[in-house]
Amino acid sequence: MIEIRWHARGGQGAVTASKILASSAIREGKYAQSAPDYGAERAGAPLRSFNRVSEEPITLHCLVLHPDIVVVVDPTLLKTVPILEGTDENAILVVNTDKSPAQLREYLGVEGRKIYTVNASQIAMEELKKPLMNIPMLGALVKVIEDLVSLESVEEDIKATFGKKITQELLNANLKALDRAYREVKGE
Repeated sequence: MIEIRWHARGGQGAVTASKILASSAIREGKYAQSAPDYGAERAGAPLRSFNRVSEEPITLHCLVLHPDIVVVVDPTLLKTVPILEGTDENAILVVNTDKSPAQLREYLGVEGRKIYTVNASQIAMEELKKPLMNIPMLGALVKVIEDLVSLESVEEDIKATFGKKITQELLNANLKALDRAYREVKGE
């Protein structure tokens, strides 16, 4: 089982991205959970969302306390929220930043961890014209866990989630942002 913890701010779409990931895993015949942890429940407030993905039935129904992967949607949370809480040296970080993995490792003062970075903020502004980094971060995460969930399944779930709610142009922009982040994520 892989456990994932997302860090973002209210209104940035991390809960939606977490739900899409779970739905995509289920589409592929896996077991999955998505659970939000809102706290203050207001736009801009720090929040967490959680995923579990497994080949076997999942019997845990609690928050993820020891994530295998931490996804940071909002880079301003890097120094204000304990993003590494409950992790060990094997935990993978996937972070929205313009820094390289080596620069981020130095910034956070962590050694030996796998770190993946993608400039999801830039991708969102270029493709969506808004600071909605959830779909680009989902693309980066899918690249990191591509043996668990395919990009194609995530694309189908984005279409199912947003298809009737947004214009075709905005749907296409989201799919392009997903694909760009999938291709542009850097790891080390």
